[in-house]
Amino acid sequence: MTRLIHALAALAALGLAAGCSSGTDTASDVEARKAGYAAGSSPFWVDPESPAARQARLWQRQGRGQDAELIRRIADRPVALWPAGEIDPAPMVKAAASAASREGKTAVFVAYNIPHRDCGQHSAGGAADGNAYREWIEKFAGALGEAEALVVLEPDAVAHVVDGCTPGEYHAEREQLLGEAIARLKQQPNTKVYLDAGNADWIQESAKLVEPLKRAGIEQADGFALNVSNFQTTEVTTMYGVRLAEALGGKHFVVDTSRNGSGPLPGVWCNPPGRALGTPPTTGTGEPVVDAFLWVKRPGESDGTCEGGPAAGRWWPEYALELARNAED
Repeated sequence: MTRLIHALAALAALGLAAGCSSGTDTASDVEARKAGYAAGSSPFWVDPESPAARQARLWQRQGRGQDAELIRRIADRPVALWPAGEIDPAPMVKAAASAASREGKTAVFVAYNIPHRDCGQHSAGGAADGNAYREWIEKFAGALGEAEALVVLEPDAVAHVVDGCTPGEYHAEREQLLGEAIARLKQQPNTKVYLDAGNADWIQESAKLVEPLKRAGIEQADGFALNVSNFQTTEVTTMYGVRLAEALGGKHFVVDTSRNGSGPLPGVWCNPPGRALGTPPTTGTGEPVVDAFLWVKRPGESDGTCEGGPAAGRWWPEYALELARNAED
């Protein structure tokens, strides 16, 4: 989905250390943030019928109790829903939003259907044209109703404008569509919208994102999202995000921590082996401008047909099990 340059080169270029918001973080600062993570509540809805939940039940029936217990590290935590662009998103969105409301929780979604999506790579596709996209967003937004919801809007879309992967003739329309999508989603009274801004290893100079994000309507959004479907550490991502937030006038952001427990594997962005689940979803981030750590990428769903994986978005139980086994908790 997203493209990575070698992680170590990126860290050297950015001058990033293991600290979060400054280069002078002490050990006690880091421990205080970790305590914030642990104490933070998770107001987000857990899907009882997720692939991980079904896998846990299957393995339990098959006598694989230890594996079932491990996979519950995914099944028992909230992950985002990605309604398919090829069909009407309303049924899935409405069902999840309604279920979350009954439990007093917030449903997390990803809107991922921009025309010319992923510029022909593993997750290629998207709406046929601008009008088709507007119709899809209208259905998506309408299905949210008055439910508490958080929407991560269009992973990769802005970063692919910045890196040139999306051809120039599509840039203006894309930015307009993103702005319109933010405006439409924000008509729902209890919906928060975070426009995706790539990851710290992709657009290493965060200043390059500022004007494209502004043209895409970031000022009307609740903030931006970082590290979606990626593996950059929480510390590196937070430091990067704080810089971008400052350049955007103090905008808040969310971080995808679904698979970043071991950080990135240099040179491998698609289904890298040996990775681990990251910090569980929480609003207790320890940083004022970080609204939440989320599991946006659904742990255990493939990045694409690489490293022996199935097609992008398909459930891959062996990979899920490895992520869970390698996690700290």
